[in-house]
Amino acid sequence: MPEEDVRTHLCRLGLSRLQADIYVTLLGTGSCTTQRLAAKIGRRRRGHRNGMPFEEHVLDRHLAHLRRLGLVTVTGGDAGADAGEHVPVEPSIALESLTHTRTAEVHQAHLAAQQAYRRYRRSVAPQGTDDLIEVVRGPHVAERIWNFEKAVESEVLRFDSPPYHTHGTANPVEIEKLGRGVEYRVVYSRSAVQNANYYSINIRPCIAAGEQARVLPTVPVKLTLYDQRLAIVSMSFVESEVKDYLLVVHPSSLLSALAGLFETSWRAALPMHLNDRAPCGLHPVHRRILELLATGVTDDTIAELLGISRRTLSRHVEAINARAGSVTRFQMALHAARNGWI
Repeated sequence: MPEEDVRTHLCRLGLSRLQADIYVTLLGTGSCTTQRLAAKIGRRRRGHRNGMPFEEHVLDRHLAHLRRLGLVTVTGGDAGADAGEHVPVEPSIALESLTHTRTAEVHQAHLAAQQAYRRYRRSVAPQGTDDLIEVVRGPHVAERIWNFEKAVESEVLRFDSPPYHTHGTANPVEIEKLGRGVEYRVVYSRSAVQNANYYSINIRPCIAAGEQARVLPTVPVKLTLYDQRLAIVSMSFVESEVKDYLLVVHPSSLLSALAGLFETSWRAALPMHLNDRAPCGLHPVHRRILELLATGVTDDTIAELLGISRRTLSRHVEAINARAGSVTRFQMALHAARNGWI
C-alpha cells in the first residue's frame, strides 16, 4: 500500500495529518531523535532538501500524543523523550482502540442527529398525518426495497406472498445479512411455497443461511418491517389500477400495529424447517419432505418442488413412516411434534 494511502487511512481513524506523517516517517527511517525527525518532516513538507526543520515544540506535542496512543515509544537517553530516539510500535492494539473510539463517535453522532430531528418534528414542524406514510411509485419501487434491505442492522420481519416487485429473484442481500448476524423471520403464504422456481432460488437458500421461516395458508398483507424503524406495504392489485405502488410506513402507531400483526401471525404459523432435535441420520430428501408436508402444500406440489415423481414421493413417505414407527401421515405428524422435530 502506498505511503499516501497509509496516511489517509490513519487520518480516518482519528490521527491528524501531522501525526500520520510522523508515524509513516518513522516506519521509513527507523528510530529517530526529535531533531532529526523535525528535519525530515520539514524537508518533506517544503519539498526540497534544504527546507527548514519543522518546529520541534509542535512536533513534541504530537509525539506525546502518539506515545499515549501506543503508536510510538522512546528508547535510549537518560533525560526522557527529549534525549532519546522515537521508535514506531506495532500498531494492532492502538489502532483497535482508535477504531472503537471512532465507532463510538459515529454512533453518538447518529443518536445526536436523530434526537435533533425529533426535537425539530416536535417543536418546529410537528409531523402531519401525510408524513406517516410515503407512496413510492413505478421504477423506484424495487430500488427502494433493495436500499432498505441493505441498510438493515438487526432484524427483518416479513410476510412473503406473490406477486413480487423484485420479480421473485434470489435474495443475496438477505444471505449476506444473515451471515452478519441479522435476524430474519419470514411468514410465507402457501402460494409462495408452491412456486417451484421461487422456492428453489429464494426460499430454500435463505432458510439454509439461517432464516427462520413459517407458513400460513394466506398472509394478511404483503409487509416487511426493518429494525422496527419502518415498514413497507405493497398495495394489492385490487386497491390500485397501477401495480407498481409501495407504501413506506414511518414510526407511528400504525407501524406498531403492523409489528403486532406480524407477531400474532408468527405465533399462528407453522414452522417450515426441522430443528436440531430431528434425527441426525434422517436422509436430506426426507427432511425436505417433512418440511414441505408441514406447509400444507399438495403431494403434486411437493413432487414438483423436489423434482421427483409422485411414486417416488410415496416411497419416501413410507420410509419416513417406518422411521417414525407410524402408519398414517397423521401419526407421523404427531410423532414429529411430540419429539420436537419441527
